Amino acid sequence: MKDLYEILEVNKNSTKAEIKSAYRKLAKKYHPDLNPNNKEAEEKFKEVNFAYEILSDDARKQKYDMYGEASFNGGASDGSSFSGFSDMEDIFEGIFGGFSGFGSGFSKNPNRPRKGQDIEIYVELDFFEAVNGCKKDIEVEVKEKCKNCNGTGSKDGKKPQKCKKCNGTGTIKTQHRSFLGTVISEEICSECSGKGEIILEKCENCKGKKYVITKKKISINVPKGINTNNVMTLKAQGNCGENQGANGDIYVVFKVKKHDLFVREGNNVSFELPISFTEATLGAVVEIPTLEGKETYTIPEGTQTSTVFTLANRGISDVNGYGKGDLSFKVKIITPKNLTDKQKELLREFSNEREENLKAHKKNFFEKVKELFE
Repeated sequence: MKDLYEILEVNKNSTKAEIKSAYRKLAKKYHPDLNPNNKEAEEKFKEVNFAYEILSDDARKQKYDMYGEASFNGGASDGSSFSGFSDMEDIFEGIFGGFSGFGSGFSKNPNRPRKGQDIEIYVELDFFEAVNGCKKDIEVEVKEKCKNCNGTGSKDGKKPQKCKKCNGTGTIKTQHRSFLGTVISEEICSECSGKGEIILEKCENCKGKKYVITKKKISINVPKGINTNNVMTLKAQGNCGENQGANGDIYVVFKVKKHDLFVREGNNVSFELPISFTEATLGAVVEIPTLEGKETYTIPEGTQTSTVFTLANRGISDVNGYGKGDLSFKVKIITPKNLTDKQKELLREFSNEREENLKAHKKNFFEKVKELFE
């Protein structure tokens, strides 16, 4: 099977909101009702739905990222039903104004329960907040059910009346004859503006909207090892649903600042350590920085510049609990400047004593160059 990310035209680093947006676009493009008798579009539509079924579910997405196609063996591996179906209904609600099943035509039901919209926010962390984990207080604007009217939109808190003109459907169907035969058209009900219900006296607090916008403060525990573009899902913390529908979710997308010294690659951390010519030549005990603090390390005699030393399992903890990365550092030998005459003379004496060994290295190098161009 084709890669699921390719099917949805996204990548592994795409956020849930981006995956949902891509699915929305492709589902509309290949929907059978918009492509009648088109087998290719029908197959594409099935592929798109299956890809979204896997990638919209955190657990299934993680399995797919780890094991690929083997994680579902041609179908939902854990035997559970499509967890994104209600979410898919909300998506098609936005595309077509409601739907009643694939290939069965569209029907609007303004009074059905609808899940609230999800919210995506970005939280910035400094390097060590991400490494060690931390507690963060975030503030987000959400739609909450109006408490004054209990989400009815009515002043007295009673359920709104069904619109008599459209009988609660939100639309008015009309038919007329043309040279093609009888044509049935559907228009939004002018009496209720497509809502299917009428509020006689609107709640003064929410002005009949059934919800109010409030600033919500939430404390989150950021786990160790979080990285840029990692997402934390706060279930049912998003915007309130409509008609007793479930609340949406909040997706917290993390952005980790770069560190002045440490460079992060996944769970591995590296840095560059400057050492003197003498330390590299004779060896030395030097002080190095680690994620836990400073400690000493023995540089062996005769160390060459760009040599990399690694401290296994001293990197960053995996955010999913799969061990730790490594800490490594590359030595950079600093060439001395502004030497005194005496220092220069000593270096010349040292160089003369090492000349024969150096000649052998140069001869070997130039022989390789000659072979290269012959």
